[in-house]
Amino acid sequence: MSTAAAGLTRELTVRTDDGAALEVTVLAPLAGTPAAADVVLVHGWAHTRRVWGTVADRLIRAGHRVVLYDQRGHGASTLGRTPVSVERLSADLAAVLGETDAREAVVVGHSGGGFAALGYAATSPSAGRLRGLVLLGTAAHGQDTPDSEVKMMGSAVFSRALGRPWLGRKLLGSTMGKEVDPVVRDVNRQLFAAAAPRVRAEFFRCTRGWDVREALRSVTVPAVVLHGEGDKVIDIALAEVLAEVIPGARFERVPDAGHMLPLERPLLAVAAAMELASR
Repeated sequence: MSTAAAGLTRELTVRTDDGAALEVTVLAPLAGTPAAADVVLVHGWAHTRRVWGTVADRLIRAGHRVVLYDQRGHGASTLGRTPVSVERLSADLAAVLGETDAREAVVVGHSGGGFAALGYAATSPSAGRLRGLVLLGTAAHGQDTPDSEVKMMGSAVFSRALGRPWLGRKLLGSTMGKEVDPVVRDVNRQLFAAAAPRVRAEFFRCTRGWDVREALRSVTVPAVVLHGEGDKVIDIALAEVLAEVIPGARFERVPDAGHMLPLERPLLAVAAAMELASR
């Protein structure tokens, strides 16, 4: 991840109440840059905070303090004692917001990171820390991953295949749009390959029956919902429903894009975060 524009980089570990260690990076803007709202970036499953490189760099240059972390079990973060659930991941986000003293923050969540952000916004008593939500390739319900896909995610054979660049890119081809640079495709492959099979399986399993639509109707912070027209991981119709249940949310279809918007269209995420930060 490029941090050339950062005036200060701070690494810290946030300990959760169930024993997980969440590795967090806090990037401060250059000295002399006008202060802007904090932005907290929450990656999707089988990715890490590395996925936000371009997004974080542009936000720092615009004067934002940026907080990004590896979700439990991903990257340098550990799993805790409790089973993986969206509620647990939302509590992790609350812990990160608290430990980094992020206030009036715009939270940007991609895919499973969006689930965590939505759960936090809908249920957390400290949701007053939110200034806005940017939701990329995510949904508020309908994520009942079939057994066959969960089994594949936890398969050692699948992991070995991901470790072979050509084959791994082919296996993950449907997760991205058609006109994506091969280098970007390989970043996606590398991230998936680095995720432990057990973690991939547990996370993809944990949303069965999860539905936060009704709770979201009382969310008062502004939101922007961005979804790739070619997303084959989460149906765009689910994103449209998400935008409908959050009062005043703005929905935007992203042409020629798939599911991995932080890699495919990072500047759209930057623009949306800055839009909400300026309100």
